[in-house]
Formats: sequence, C-alpha cells, structure tokens
Amino acid sequence: MIVNTESIPGHDIVETRGLVSGNTIRAKHLGRDIGAGLKNLVGGELTGYTELLNESRAEAVQRMVSDAMVMNANAIVNVRFTTSAIAGGAAELYAYGTAVVATPSA
Repeated sequence: MIVNTESIPGHDIVETRGLVSGNTIRAKHLGRDIGAGLKNLVGGELTGYTELLNESRAEAVQRMVSDAMVMNANAIVNVRFTTSAIAGGAAELYAYGTAVVATPSA
C-alpha cells in the first residue's frame, strides 16, 4: 500500500521502519524536443514529456518500494514527489515516504 496520507483507512500502523526513497535522473530526448517545439507553436499537451514524466515517476516509485521491502515494511505513508534540474536538459524525479508495518483494524 502506498498512500500520500499519514494513515491508511481501515489499517493500524503498528511499526515505523523509516524513510524510504527512490529517484531517477532523465535527460531530454531530441525527438521529443522537436515534437515539443512544434507543439509549442500550436498549443496542446506535450505528450512526449508527459510520457517521460510518467516513466520517471513509475521508476522512482518502484525504487522506493524496493527500499521499503528491504526494511520488511508492507506499506508506505506520506508519499511525496519532487523534481529538480540537475544539468542542462536533465532532471531528477525523487519519491519519498515513510515505510511502515500496517495491519487491518480490528
């Protein structure tokens, strides 16, 4: 279970395992840049960049989940995402949260 809240409805958090995180750094793709430049002229969604961000988010979450599994956690609460520019044309997507052990409420 992965939630962006402090608690999980219907569950009790019985143990906190610690901070978990995952990140990925992605560079722009020339083909996507050309398409984005053209789309900027006429307006609309930059689907190449949307796909890039979706892929980056999925990779960062999977790495965060792997981190939680090493801690023997079965859930992650307070999940947050952040991005930052690393270099010209490259950006980091970072996911983090608190790994916990949660059990169904009685």
